[in-house]
Amino acid sequence: MIYLDYSATTPVNEEVLNSFVKACNMYPGNPNSLHKLGVDANHLINSSTEQILNILNIKDYDVIYTSGASESNNLAIKGITDKYSNRGKHIITTSLEHSSINGPLEYLKEKGFEISYVKLDNNGRVDINNLKEILRDDTILVSINAVNSELGIRQPIEEIGALLNNYPKCYFHVDMTQAIGKIKVDLTNVDLFSFSAHKFYGIKGIGALIKKNKIIIEPIIHGGKSTTIYRSGTPSLPLIVSMSKALRLSYENIDSKINYIKEISNDLKEYFSNYELVRINSNEYSIPHILNISIIGVKPETLLHSLESHNIFVSTKSACSSNNAYSEAVYSVTNDMESAKSSIRISLSYLTTKEEINTLKETFKECYKELTCLR
Repeated sequence: MIYLDYSATTPVNEEVLNSFVKACNMYPGNPNSLHKLGVDANHLINSSTEQILNILNIKDYDVIYTSGASESNNLAIKGITDKYSNRGKHIITTSLEHSSINGPLEYLKEKGFEISYVKLDNNGRVDINNLKEILRDDTILVSINAVNSELGIRQPIEEIGALLNNYPKCYFHVDMTQAIGKIKVDLTNVDLFSFSAHKFYGIKGIGALIKKNKIIIEPIIHGGKSTTIYRSGTPSLPLIVSMSKALRLSYENIDSKINYIKEISNDLKEYFSNYELVRINSNEYSIPHILNISIIGVKPETLLHSLESHNIFVSTKSACSSNNAYSEAVYSVTNDMESAKSSIRISLSYLTTKEEINTLKETFKECYKELTCLR
């Protein structure tokens, strides 16, 4: 099997899994209990939280443990708007966001909030001048992803955050799901950010919303204090410990991992550029982990299943995207409906071998010949 869908989810690192099992077996107490077993469990959670903050090089932030990035995104957006709607009801985002951003924004639109979409430049990056133009006194939230899940385009988060520092009534939320654990990020000017462990070789079912501790948000799950007052429920100690471990491991030798992924990504780009009907949708601002291409005139699911028949696994759109017949993200950036209707995503990892890349090339050549002959 050749797995090339790492942006959808990653396999669990064996060390991470071992830390989960160890926490299950050695720390049976409820972290909120007052007896020794509870105190020991709570201490381990606090140590994990401190490690996460240190790895990400931030302080004076709250770590709110959630079930994953979708919950974290909902908590950030609804938590800010519930708390600060008296200041205004204007929100700014982009056309490249994940469905767990678009969903709560559509919900808030029905509640009377106004959603503005900042323009993108020719590379799919936020137009900073347009962002300045549409910011208003009643703008209370700007929510922009760090890395788009389909094309891998990295947004100028540092520049956006610096601009928003001039708007103290407006908070900056960043969906970091495709960035944390993959690339280095400067979080200095970010007020809140979301991520999920299963994107960096952790276990599914655990993620976090991390926010500056001076920011107050309204919970969406009520029922008493947990690890923070912002999300009720018995803390899952094994999942929290395992996520902290996964994050630490993901940033070990991060530069060499990125350089290796860049090498195999560039190799694939050069290879695909030799095909007349192939268009490469990812661009120079895309992180190397994500390579989006189209075979013009070939349905993406047709290519996906053709590769699958050879035990090679890629994806079409983001696993959580809408059911549209085309990729909205690809169309937003390329302005080409043919590319948007036929795009697939190849997502790479430091675990991807050069032998797997060579096999992909050989198999793609066969699939391309067969599928383009059927057009």
